[in-house]
Amino acid sequence: MASPRWIYLLLILGLAPGSLAQSSAKTSATAISNDFVQKQFGATCSLMAGPPTYTADLDGDGTEDAVIVARCTNPLIDETENNFKVVDPYNSFFGYGDTKATSQFASEDPLARGRVLLIIHGAGAEAWHSATPKAKFVIINLPFRQIAVRKLMVKKKPVMAIYAEETSADQMTSAIFWDGKKYRYQPLGAGLE
Repeated sequence: MASPRWIYLLLILGLAPGSLAQSSAKTSATAISNDFVQKQFGATCSLMAGPPTYTADLDGDGTEDAVIVARCTNPLIDETENNFKVVDPYNSFFGYGDTKATSQFASEDPLARGRVLLIIHGAGAEAWHSATPKAKFVIINLPFRQIAVRKLMVKKKPVMAIYAEETSADQMTSAIFWDGKKYRYQPLGAGLE
């Protein structure tokens, strides 16, 4: 059951409670396997059971991209080998931009340790399924309970964003979006409980 704060956020966003999956993004009909995740991001990453894979055009190029919830023990090891970039928009927002340092930050919640978002920017007709996607990212240190992919107004322009209900003590809701060069974190406000 959703908390009153989460229901309030859904109402602000213009969603009815329970309609998160029917947002402008969609959950992928293609089953994502652990083998797919390890092929794309290396042996230190594994698919988390439960959360859906979301697909949407995150970078605005007209090609479908994917957002996958996973667990990675040390993604920096496989970064060069598997051609992805480890990014930390959450800590960058607060002035800590070096992922070599922030990858060592441990979550207060043992169940959240190592939980990441894997993002694949699609290329060509196969989109994010392509053997050589346009770009791949591992977003670390975002303290989220659940996510959704929807549009966000940034400088009077709608962009696709990843909304997160955070696990922090102030129960913040935030969004991560592609600004044309990198992923940025934007806090949206705390719950009203």
